[in-house]
Amino acid sequence: MVFSATQAQEAFNRAECLFTLEQVETAMDRMALEISQRIGKSDPLVLAVMNGGLIPAARLLSRFDFPLRQDYVHATRYRENTRGRGLTWVRKPVVPLPGRTVLIIDDILDEGYTLEALVQACREMGAASVQTAMLCEKQHDRGCDIKADFVALQVPDRYVFGYGMDYRGYLRNAPGIFALDE
Repeated sequence: MVFSATQAQEAFNRAECLFTLEQVETAMDRMALEISQRIGKSDPLVLAVMNGGLIPAARLLSRFDFPLRQDYVHATRYRENTRGRGLTWVRKPVVPLPGRTVLIIDDILDEGYTLEALVQACREMGAASVQTAMLCEKQHDRGCDIKADFVALQVPDRYVFGYGMDYRGYLRNAPGIFALDE
């Protein structure tokens, strides 16, 4: 069955707002400051994880006042589904990683398998240091032993969307962070 814009709007209308846009922006300000203090002098390479990491990465990049290089990767387990499957690589970074400090920015740390694979791939490509920044961290046990270095917001163990995170391909542009009704 194809999911439609009408169904997405209906889901949005029933969703619970967990964080307003203002609350998300305040959390992003705090996280940007933490990142700047830790890696701002290291000439970092910032990797946005498509598609969910696009909006958080753009919002963070505009807050940084230090020189950096930027690229993107595309690896997914969800492919517009609400449950993850095997990791699929669409695009690896083009900018060379050897000796670089790498900052991976993504939308949510859920089970952790995607982030774990991305960190491992960056290390295998020669990154000197790999840091991770997540818009959200879901509050539950991980499928693997990975923790994000920087987290803007903690969210409950529910399906969340908005500010880059989607619900079945829609609602990445929702003004805040929302949870599906239960």
